Amino acid sequence: MVWEELKKELIFTDFDAKTPDDIFEVLGGELVHAGYAKESYVQALKDREEEFPTGLCVDGFGVAIPHTPEEHVNEVATAIAALSHPVTFLEMGTDDPVDVSLVFMLCVTDPQAHLEQLQQIVKIIQDKEVLKKLQGTSDQQAIIDIIKEKEQAL
Repeated sequence: MVWEELKKELIFTDFDAKTPDDIFEVLGGELVHAGYAKESYVQALKDREEEFPTGLCVDGFGVAIPHTPEEHVNEVATAIAALSHPVTFLEMGTDDPVDVSLVFMLCVTDPQAHLEQLQQIVKIIQDKEVLKKLQGTSDQQAIIDIIKEKEQAL
């Protein structure tokens, strides 16, 4: 379950960013600083995003799920940012622009577990009402509780 691994110190509300790189540097930097990711993580996020965009449009709501290959990660973690205003990413699989309001940044150490985690996050974010709740709260514990409630209902 995604919610079981979430830590309040890795959840950012009213996150102000202008570009995906801003998000990668600050959010990725927090993951590096906390020891979940290696120094190479932030640049690896930028490099991977150029090659494999991570934006998704879910019923008009933009979400991004940036991540890197496992060699840039020390320990499994998920950082979440609810953005104060949308940031344009390219959409996964199409390269069309998508205005992202919510970011799930992943640190994964096992490619198989990574796929399972991505599938679980996709199940959560397919509910636009859940996305609105996540984006609309400034309480870190509330974000964990919203995700927990949705996962338990799946």
